[in-house]
Amino acid sequence: MSVRKRLVIIVPAHNESRTIGTILNKLSVLPDAGMDRDVIVVDDGSTDGTAEIAANFASGRSGWQVLRHARNQGKGAAVRTALAAATGDAVIIQDADLEYDPADIPKLERAYLESGGSAAIFGSRNLHKNDYAHFSYYLGGRLITLFGNLLYGLKLTDIFTGYKLVPMDRMRQIGLGAVGFEFCPEVTAKLTRLGVAIREIPIGYHARTFAEGKQIRARDGWISLKTLVRYRFWRPR
Repeated sequence: MSVRKRLVIIVPAHNESRTIGTILNKLSVLPDAGMDRDVIVVDDGSTDGTAEIAANFASGRSGWQVLRHARNQGKGAAVRTALAAATGDAVIIQDADLEYDPADIPKLERAYLESGGSAAIFGSRNLHKNDYAHFSYYLGGRLITLFGNLLYGLKLTDIFTGYKLVPMDRMRQIGLGAVGFEFCPEVTAKLTRLGVAIREIPIGYHARTFAEGKQIRARDGWISLKTLVRYRFWRPR
């Protein structure tokens, strides 16, 4: 009898009290796709009760845990904190807002298992029509993806997708350095430099507005460009 692989779902959260309960509920009822699942929520210095909501939800659930930062440090830092506590075969990041629907996770799991557990699976928002609240952000993402493709010899449609299911050993080999939203281009760049196959599958997306709490800003696009250039000749230690 083969041993089932385990997916670690990391949920970085900063002042997401309006949506964290909904996200965690959705994660708790996902249909079986052939992998066991752990959930690690990292409260990144929230002041609105996010940590308490997550802790109440996780209480008594096997494989669920909530970690806390005393102050806000950024998405990349939250992911690093979770990775230090994680055990599993693969990892995926689930943002605590409602832009990405956890119902798409089983599709990524199945694609990962079909690859024999060797490929990174990216959920692309651009393989079919989705709701983008800000056309300028959509255009910027496509242009930076094009730049990344040219720089690394890739054929991706969505470098910035929040859904990146990555083999755990490869994620640890990356030695993640990101603090903020440069997490996405850093992971893509380093996976490519490691020779890891990246497969894209279509996912849904519902962009939230700034009024709803969207946190990424235009300056993060410039940081992402610098990140792609920075790691072009990166080699693991």
